[in-house]
Amino acid sequence: MNRPFDLSLYLVTDRELALGRPLEQVVEEAVKGGVTLVQLREKQASSKEFYELALLLKKCLAPYRVPLIINDRVDIALACDAEGLHIGQHDLPYPVARKLMGKDKIIGLSVESPEDVQEANRWDIDYIGISPIFSTPTKTDTAPALGLEGIRQISALSRHPGVGIGGVHVSNVEEIIEAGANGVAVVSALMSSPESEATAKEFIHRINQARRNI
Repeated sequence: MNRPFDLSLYLVTDRELALGRPLEQVVEEAVKGGVTLVQLREKQASSKEFYELALLLKKCLAPYRVPLIINDRVDIALACDAEGLHIGQHDLPYPVARKLMGKDKIIGLSVESPEDVQEANRWDIDYIGISPIFSTPTKTDTAPALGLEGIRQISALSRHPGVGIGGVHVSNVEEIIEAGANGVAVVSALMSSPESEATAKEFIHRINQARRNI
């Protein structure tokens, strides 16, 4: 398997939070600031629009060698030859997703409880999304917030690296890393920042600081 990636700062897109700017502009600024993975998440777009956005972001990210992960939609991931796919507990089952995507693609799985982690440990997924850490208005269909203690518990149980998502901001990123997460997934703190590059740089600075403290 050859699926190199860095979970440190994982941008999850939401066009509605982009302050009216083109999605690719916000994404590229954030990547210049240090974003290491980008997930295209589109709940409202048509398949054609989702596909076209995926192609646009893939082209945008290629010079920076930042992988593009598609949320939920294995068909879109395959159609645009994205580097990976992220699935939740109610999406296509992991073994089916892996069969379709192939052994060389990145696949992440959201986990919301220790039980989810124990099931994930049976599979050769690439990372888990620990969700949600804190309550967040950008995703309302999730389980109750896990908190820092939840990160500690899940990180100790999991044999896969984990990225924390849900209510992540510059002010709490260090404690999330110190609790055991390998990285953080960020939505509004980057998508709605008027200075996405500078904000990403601050995230990376604090993530590195937290790692020195562990």
